[in-house]
This record gives sequence, structure tokens and C-alpha cells, in this order.
Amino acid sequence: QVQLIESGGGLVQPGGSLRLSCTASGLTFHNFVMGWFRQAPGTEREFVAAINWKGGFRYYTDSMKGRFAISRDGQNTVNLQMNSLEPEDTAIYYCAVDRGTIIYTDLTYYDYWGQGTQVTVSS
Repeated sequence: QVQLIESGGGLVQPGGSLRLSCTASGLTFHNFVMGWFRQAPGTEREFVAAINWKGGFRYYTDSMKGRFAISRDGQNTVNLQMNSLEPEDTAIYYCAVDRGTIIYTDLTYYDYWGQGTQVTVSS
């Protein structure tokens, strides 16, 4: 059974940084995609970034390019470094796994989800 556990959320001032991590257990696939989504109150869950595990290819939503960086660490951890945070980045951030190998921004392609971690950007 695949389980995803996010960590690293919290309260940060505008312009600050946070690093989110997602540790997966139960992954037995040769290759897969791990991604981050976020959901602010009253909005739909939106794609942030994803990485193809074996090839290392990364894809970002345009508004996150240059501010966010996704990386993989070891066998089962994906990180999201978030810099120059803005109040509009406030949301619950979710880690997700797609058993396929192509990065999709549509959340329906993702098979497994974490519980989410709250990120609040406020002064």
C-alpha cells in the first residue's frame, strides 16, 4: 500500500522561503511521477510541479517557475523548495504519485495522495 507523508509546512512572511518534503512508502514501480498540488480555500486543487522519478524531468506551472524547485532525494522523497513566497501561495499543499511516466497537470491522473500540509504566507 502506498502512503505519502508531507512535512515542512508552516507560517512564513511574504518574501520568505519554505521547503516541503514528501516521503513515500510502498512504492514498487520502476518509474513514476511525483508531484505537488495545492488548494486554497474556495478554489480547486491546482498543479504546482512534478518530477519523473527515473529521468528527473521536471515540469512547473508557469507562475511557479523561478520561485519553486522540485527535487528528488534518495529512494522515496520529493522536495519542493519555495522561495519569494507571496500571500497568494497560501494553501494546503499535497503530494501525489502517478504510476505512469508522463507528467500531467490534471489531478485525475494521480493515483495516490498525501494528507496535505498547510502553508500560510502572512505578515
